[in-house]
Amino acid sequence: MTKSDLLFRGAGRAPPSYHLLVVKLLINLRGVPDDEADEIRELLGEHDIPYYETPPSRWGVSAGGIWIRRREDAETAERLMAAYQLRRAETARAQYHAAVRAGLHGPMWKPLRENPLGVMAVLLGIARVIGLPALPFLLL
Repeated sequence: MTKSDLLFRGAGRAPPSYHLLVVKLLINLRGVPDDEADEIRELLGEHDIPYYETPPSRWGVSAGGIWIRRREDAETAERLMAAYQLRRAETARAQYHAAVRAGLHGPMWKPLRENPLGVMAVLLGIARVIGLPALPFLLL
């Protein structure tokens, strides 16, 4: 007999089944922009799917997440999420292509051609930051 069996028997209730307690993680919020998280919350609210959020941990171990409360809503929420992510990807792709056509987003070498001294200064700064801690090991 487990400790949880004793606790629930003492209270006059049967222990709950594990599969009834488990909820479904819809999305981990690590790296998710605030506008996307807000749109997901709106989407779940529009379809009356109950959810809750876990906050990010204080030390960055967990980024938080949006969880579906009822297992019967998990499949519907996943379908809605897949459709939402397709729409968001298409929108992002269209915005990128529009920026390329407008000349706002160019090849990776564009900053080097426009400001070679600035790029070289940044690269030397990076080399210095990496090189100083490595210097004692290189001199051994």
